[in-house]
Amino acid sequence: MNSPSRTTRPTFRVATVADVPALVLLVDSAYRGESSRAGWTTEADLLGGRRTNAENVTAELEKPGSHMIVMEAGDEIVACCQVEHRGEYAYFGMFAVRPTLQGGGFGRAVLAEAERFARDTWGVGEMRMTVISAREELLAWYVRRGYTRTGEMIPFPYDDETVGMPTRDDLEMELLVKKLG
Repeated sequence: MNSPSRTTRPTFRVATVADVPALVLLVDSAYRGESSRAGWTTEADLLGGRRTNAENVTAELEKPGSHMIVMEAGDEIVACCQVEHRGEYAYFGMFAVRPTLQGGGFGRAVLAEAERFARDTWGVGEMRMTVISAREELLAWYVRRGYTRTGEMIPFPYDDETVGMPTRDDLEMELLVKKLG
């Protein structure tokens, strides 16, 4: 992969099935294995195995009310997220930025685009997400972006092999919420 400049003006679009291989590589590289350690969002110390696969990404693309938004710099996908319409709110997930570009504002831009998309496309007034509660630095990042930690904990899906292989038995997810203006 080439490394686009942090000053390359990114563009956004909704992903298509043709993007699935690139999205799987991007998401896995941002969260798992040695490549993820180049950035700060790695989960490699908490979970082994893959973060996603082609079937999961394709399912998100085909699910009614669900979209994958991609950020491109030049002709490369450098970041992505999944946004799903869930009635009065939207859910934000599968967020990834190429590890070597993390810390350069790409994540902030993708999050802002996801919020804009949810507000403008579905007219929702709230975005929700879940984050592994052991990821204090990531939780703090979302709080700086206007998200509120609810304290509502959701059990970690230990029986779901598609989320990876946990290395700890104390993982749980915290619900975060942001009002969209």
